[in-house]
Formats: sequence, structure tokens, C-alpha cells
Amino acid sequence: MTMKAIPATILAAALATIAGAQTSAPPTKVGVIHIQNAILGTKDGQKAAADLQTKFDPKRKELESKQGLIAAAQDRLNKGRNTMSADEREKLIREIDQRTKALNRDTEDAQAEMEQEQQKVLGDLGQRLMAVIDKYARDNGYNLILDVSSPQTPVLYISSGIDITQDVVGLYDKAAPAAATGAPPAARPPAPPPARKKM
Repeated sequence: MTMKAIPATILAAALATIAGAQTSAPPTKVGVIHIQNAILGTKDGQKAAADLQTKFDPKRKELESKQGLIAAAQDRLNKGRNTMSADEREKLIREIDQRTKALNRDTEDAQAEMEQEQQKVLGDLGQRLMAVIDKYARDNGYNLILDVSSPQTPVLYISSGIDITQDVVGLYDKAAPAAATGAPPAARPPAPPPARKKM
């Protein structure tokens, strides 16, 4: 046997071993989930969304009222621009400016507070949902589950057959039946994005 033949023989044996190992290994099972839709689809998520809306509704109405006052003052300025004295005009312009700045500050504060509350709720629900996803993946033999909520997820194609979002929502709601009592139904979560395909 020549020196060149030995490596070729070893290589052939190694390839045969690898091929044998690949044929005996179970296929990799992959699933995808739209976490945001899953959280909003659970009864806990729907109740949390309704609670947040109820909590921030008075603030939203207050901001709309302030916006209405600014619009009315702007309308007065536009209609009376030619009949007002310079002092009246300047006073009204200053009032509109002050109210607009105050409204912008109030809107930013309310937005920041609402986002903070949303993150807290999503964090709490997300942790509980992760336990359900972990159990679901183990019970159903998944090797990998990807979250496709974010547009930045590097997934170019999704087969609808591997989307486990609704299965996980159902499993979560079975494990947390207390949330089902007394919770008004919230708006349905948006549909998952269409399958992304390579261009």
C-alpha cells in the first residue's frame, strides 16, 4: 500500500462513518414564534392591554383637550390677524407657543410613562411565556425556535407549518386559567407577517 493510498482509505472510512451517523441522527426540528403576537394573544396579555388602555385613557383625553385649545387659539389668530392690535396678536402668539411647548412636554412624559408600563408588563408576561415555550419545545421535540417578531430577524422564508404561536398561546392560557375570569376581550393581536422569501 502506498503512502498516498493510506490517507485516501482513511478519508473514505471517515466519510462512511459521518454518512452513517447522519442517517441515524434524527432530523432537526425548527419552529418559529411571533412573541409579541403570542403575548397579546394570551388572556393575560389581552387583560394587560385593556388595563393599560383604561389607565392611560384619562391622560389621552387631557392631551386631546389641550390640543383642542391650541387649535382654537390658532383659529382665532388666523381669523383675527388683520383686525387685532399688534399687542393682542403678540399675546395670542405667545400663548399658543407656551401651550404648544407644554403639550409637547406632557405628551413626551405620558409616552415615556406608557412605554415603561408596557415594557414592565411585556417583561413579566414574556418570562412566563418563555417557560411555556420551553415546555412546548421539549414536549414536541423541537431543536430550535426562532422569534420572528422583529423585522431585523435574519429569516428570509417561513413555512406556515412551523409557526407555533397559536399552539403556545393555547398552552399558556390552559396553564393560567385565572386570567380568563372577568377580563374584557381586547382587540385581537395583529396577524403575523407574511412569509418572507428570498428575492
